[in-house]
Amino acid sequence: MLPGLANRRKFQDLSEQEILALAISSEEDDARIYRLYAEKLRADFPDSAMIFDGMAEEEDTHRRLLIDLHETQFGSVIPLIRREHVAGFYARRPVWLIEQLGLERMRAEAEAMERDAAAFYLKAAQRSQDTDTRKLLGDLAAAEAGHQNRAGELQEQHLDADTIAAEDRMSKRQFILTWVQPGLAGLMDGSVSTLAPIFATAFATQDTWTTFLVGLAASIGAGISMGFTEAASDDGELSGRGSPIKRGVASGVMTTVGGLGHALPYLIADFWTATTLAIIVVFIELWAIAWIQNKYMETPFFRAAFQVVLGGALVFAAGVLIGSG
Repeated sequence: MLPGLANRRKFQDLSEQEILALAISSEEDDARIYRLYAEKLRADFPDSAMIFDGMAEEEDTHRRLLIDLHETQFGSVIPLIRREHVAGFYARRPVWLIEQLGLERMRAEAEAMERDAAAFYLKAAQRSQDTDTRKLLGDLAAAEAGHQNRAGELQEQHLDADTIAAEDRMSKRQFILTWVQPGLAGLMDGSVSTLAPIFATAFATQDTWTTFLVGLAASIGAGISMGFTEAASDDGELSGRGSPIKRGVASGVMTTVGGLGHALPYLIADFWTATTLAIIVVFIELWAIAWIQNKYMETPFFRAAFQVVLGGALVFAAGVLIGSG
């Protein structure tokens, strides 16, 4: 059994007081999440931040209603019970993870949160034997299910079509500048720059293990170098390119991935099998780079493919010639 599971309560074993306490803590957590989203968005997307502020206020209202009911039914001392204390209960994704994925991901997460809360209140209402408790939980289920309508009302209040379009464009641009652009640069560098040392070693030694070690060292070394270079090149304050740490991570990781792609086949003992597979991987990598350039950087696909494939072919040929010399 996984650690901690034995200490969790089953939902059907909770008393009415514990169900109310769970609802109170859940509303408290959701309000805090919405406020964190709002704070994250306030500088660049102030209108969307106001929507999350409004949703947080709705959760505060629900929490106060639940606390009032608890005081009437059970007194002022509320048991400490949270989502992680209940087996199988829905969990919220870490705020820091959702924040990194942009405005659209926050909106989608908020919709999922409301659906989860509505389902919980429906089950809780079915469990309740007290009329007042059952009524409030049912009302809250309806309220959570209707939060999409409330979000729509808040959106109409704070956002017009032009503002939404402008925010979406800004969110997409920020995602490209912070993640896609440095990641693409890293993938191109890792895929192309490591071709020569890997294939030169392969054809010079025809030793797959030595080739793999050279590829591993070249990939990790290039990843570290690209990551630190990207992070140190621009703090993002004036350029608007976002956190240097995020850009450094994107560039470093994708550089390493680009090199490892055609180094890993040399874990195969047979030289020609490994080399054939490595060449296929190189072909896939180069076309993937062209596709990313076309999708996110709006570079015409055949132009991107010609540039990347031609450059890769020249570096590959140089490695083979040097290794065969």
